[in-house]
Amino acid sequence: MPPVTPYIPQRITVHLGAPDSNAQNVTVNFVDYVKNVASSEIYPTWDESALRANILAIVSFALNRVYTEFYRSRGYDFEITSSTAYDQFFVNGRSYFENVARLVDELFNDYLRRPGFVEPLAAKFCNGTTVTCEGLSQWGSQNLARQGYTAPQILRSYYGNVEIVNNAPVQGITQSYPGVLRRGTSGPSVVAIQVALNRISQSYPAIPKISMVDGIFGAQTEAAVRRFQQIVNLTEDGIVGRATWYAIVRYYTAVTSLSELRSQGQRFYANSWANSNPIEEGDRGVKVEHLQYMLSTLAAYIPEIPNVNIDGVFGPATRDAVIAAQRRFGLPQTGVVNFDTWDEIYDQYSGIETTSWRDPEDFPLTSQIIGNPHPRNRYSRSTTLTQFPGNDLRTGNQDPVRQEVIR
Repeated sequence: MPPVTPYIPQRITVHLGAPDSNAQNVTVNFVDYVKNVASSEIYPTWDESALRANILAIVSFALNRVYTEFYRSRGYDFEITSSTAYDQFFVNGRSYFENVARLVDELFNDYLRRPGFVEPLAAKFCNGTTVTCEGLSQWGSQNLARQGYTAPQILRSYYGNVEIVNNAPVQGITQSYPGVLRRGTSGPSVVAIQVALNRISQSYPAIPKISMVDGIFGAQTEAAVRRFQQIVNLTEDGIVGRATWYAIVRYYTAVTSLSELRSQGQRFYANSWANSNPIEEGDRGVKVEHLQYMLSTLAAYIPEIPNVNIDGVFGPATRDAVIAAQRRFGLPQTGVVNFDTWDEIYDQYSGIETTSWRDPEDFPLTSQIIGNPHPRNRYSRSTTLTQFPGNDLRTGNQDPVRQEVIR
């Protein structure tokens, strides 16, 4: 399954030094990581609006490292370092300031992003006195707070037009690699590869363009993969294994500057399909992947629906999730996805997509990018997927994501 939307990791692994140093790794709860960095980076005596602005920047930067798989895609076994030359200041074992910890408990699952973009903002910052940068000035934020600026106003004064995503889902870190992709493979993961390679080819013209992003791993996709592998000195077999997948993640992140403050931004892309026949246990293929994708999204917001693996195989777990959805939506509990079940699952999924991911009032740019949902038609549906990189939304019992624009 390709990346869908960012999430808050339950735990994060920190390398206690520069990336290539022979330093220890420590794995801590994400909320404790943020409390540690905030207590190490900022002063507890600052005005609350300055503290809030700095905490949101700290969270957003860390999530960008997780979302882009910045270090994992380079073969490291951690998400972030403690080196301020690369990341944020983390002091293993330190205590936290009480007021800072209280604010972090409130803000740790909020982050910043550009309107219409998906990835958490790489919200870089510096102290603003001995070191200056194009991001937030820590001491400058305190000066603005003393002038009466709110946290959103402080953030916007440094980062420009940014949004706050509130109450993002929390889950364990999952890697984006979906398994081997090769000639004949189809589905959303192939869409991700095709979109990413087409974007990389803008910077590496020797990579042939894939004329149709259709989710089918055909001759053009294989040719683009082979040329990419040749350029990056990987085995030229036209197969997307783990090494090739993460090389594509790494190059895509680089050419789009996703891990930089001046990111080109990652947007949502549409992937359409038709459903003209019932789907039931034993079926396989792209239709089943799309069904599982919608069910996994619903599972993140509806506790009664169990999560499913998106593997294109309609097995007992998928049937159980279908029955749970039918029970929740007042449909006959057959475990077979007929037209009515497909329509209801899609409509519930589309409601989450519209209200939580792209509220047209709060996020007009996102709405314009994705476009309006197709009219109700049991033979045609569309969903939205994102390209590289990141992780998919597969969570347990979470409240719906609230999104709010910084004004």
